[in-house]
Amino acid sequence: MKSVSALVVIFSLNACTGFVAVEDKFSSSSVSSKVHVVQKSETLFSLAWRYGWDYKALASANSIGPPYLIFPGQKLNVARSTKRASGSKASASKSLTNASKANSKVTPSAYKSPKNGPTAVKRHGNLAWSWPAKGKLIARFSAKSPANKGIDIGGSLGESVTAAAAGSVVYAGSGLLGYGNLVIIKHNEQFLSAYAHNKRLLVKENQHVKAGQSIAEIGSSGTDKVKLHFEIRHQGKPVNPMLYLPKTKK
Repeated sequence: MKSVSALVVIFSLNACTGFVAVEDKFSSSSVSSKVHVVQKSETLFSLAWRYGWDYKALASANSIGPPYLIFPGQKLNVARSTKRASGSKASASKSLTNASKANSKVTPSAYKSPKNGPTAVKRHGNLAWSWPAKGKLIARFSAKSPANKGIDIGGSLGESVTAAAAGSVVYAGSGLLGYGNLVIIKHNEQFLSAYAHNKRLLVKENQHVKAGQSIAEIGSSGTDKVKLHFEIRHQGKPVNPMLYLPKTKK
């Protein structure tokens, strides 16, 4: 039985048209209210994301240590305690309110990616963020609804998709229905980014990439039109990419 790399982080990208939530694609036999039976290609990171856990907390609850390997057929306790849920409720509500206020000031007409490519950068801490594609912004992040946890950027079939910041590829594949060809990059212990619907992937898992490096080609896999769906996650929570990407005027 082959082990599954725990570095794969599956983003819930049901924001895009044509996306189907991951939960809907699993048979009822693999999930109960408290126990999840690990399926092929699942990882601790993907399950933590699916059930709303921090991956380290889920590992601790199941006595799993680094490098956090799990195996098909393994049973994991995924129940979230009432105390844990209520303790984070106020914090989550506050974060959502703040994100909503920030997002209300951001509209597609106020931003567009650079015409000559994603070369402009905006620093946030020790990370320098740049646009992952050069097309127009066609859909924006929504903090109030789970309908869109990232942004959509238009483009032509085969155009370059680049790493928005330096990091390591923790997922590169098409194993999730509705997501198309997907790349996920871990930038540090707090930030990750995802790039969906690609025509072709140009990187492999565990590969280090530089900011601005081509990682894929824009496509329409898993959706109804040619576009790039892009997300940034901070400590496991979706954040508005517009707050991190450089602002450019039309």
